[in-house]
Amino acid sequence: MQATTTTRAPFVLGSSSITPGSRAVVDIPFGKLYTHTELNIGAHVIHGRKDGPVLLITAALHGDEINGVEICRRLLKLPRLSQLKGTLIVVPIVNTFGFVQQSRYLPDRRDLNRSFPGSEKGSLGSRMAFQFTEKILRNCTHAIDLHTGAIHRSNLPQVRASAKDKMALRMAEVFNAPIIIKAASREGTMRGTANSLGIPILLYEAGEALRFDEQSINVGVRGILNVMTDLGMLRAGRKRPITQSLFSKKSSWIRAEHDGIARYYVRLGQTVKTGDVMAHIYSPYSDFEVAVTARFDGIIIGRNNLPLVNEGEALFHVAEVSSLDEAEKTLDAINDEVDNAMPPVLSDEYGVV
Repeated sequence: MQATTTTRAPFVLGSSSITPGSRAVVDIPFGKLYTHTELNIGAHVIHGRKDGPVLLITAALHGDEINGVEICRRLLKLPRLSQLKGTLIVVPIVNTFGFVQQSRYLPDRRDLNRSFPGSEKGSLGSRMAFQFTEKILRNCTHAIDLHTGAIHRSNLPQVRASAKDKMALRMAEVFNAPIIIKAASREGTMRGTANSLGIPILLYEAGEALRFDEQSINVGVRGILNVMTDLGMLRAGRKRPITQSLFSKKSSWIRAEHDGIARYYVRLGQTVKTGDVMAHIYSPYSDFEVAVTARFDGIIIGRNNLPLVNEGEALFHVAEVSSLDEAEKTLDAINDEVDNAMPPVLSDEYGVV
């Protein structure tokens, strides 16, 4: 009796059908502006010859967060993707209007990442969120959402996942960013909608809006490949020693208690102890000066880069960790591993690191 071979079905996204072993860029219409200009979102689709997960990678959900756009570009150039199992959907720019305007927001000043799951008849942001959810997100089994800090704020490379989602936590661990924040998703976010749909999703935060940060980009590319390998989408390469990420269950912002001009003394990734002076705020018109001190032991995972501050403004984002000494060693080790892994990340020799 002759054996029968089964052919994997094409992957359908929007009005496009992508055959197994091929790739395409699919433009999905998301509405029109009042100028009658069509608003599209472009999605790269790589449909493997063999079955596997459907992984979604998104960037620039906030239009000025461009680090993720470069992560997507480098990921899509990798020769290893020709051996992909499953399907990879990469949307480098979700908020196309904000990206063109170098803005976080949509034309109506709404935050697209506070508009999910959206509505068919709501605001522009709500309609976009609805279309994205229905046409893209629901087609996926796993997701990674790439972000940066806001304008004038930098984030230490970090991943966030729901403590209740075991698969998302597994993805966070193998991603291998310096620190993992166990945090519930906010209402209205894409991550919250993915959670409600039962789609494991990982949020990667690194760098600053409107800036490329090479270390953040490298950690992001390496992390996505680690997740894809763990999901069985890519063949495992040469394994190397790996330093486990730090875990933090709690983080909070330290805010300015006075307005004025700030002098910052601590950097991203630096550990602080309770009472450490992190900055001074002074007045340009008097001798007034006040210290900004750490309220608990932790590690700096976010920092304001603008010296001009108003009362109540967020200055430092501090994450609690179990051991400051171990935190410093872990961050140094992971940074060294990322540095040593690049540029081999661009070759077929790259494996899980």
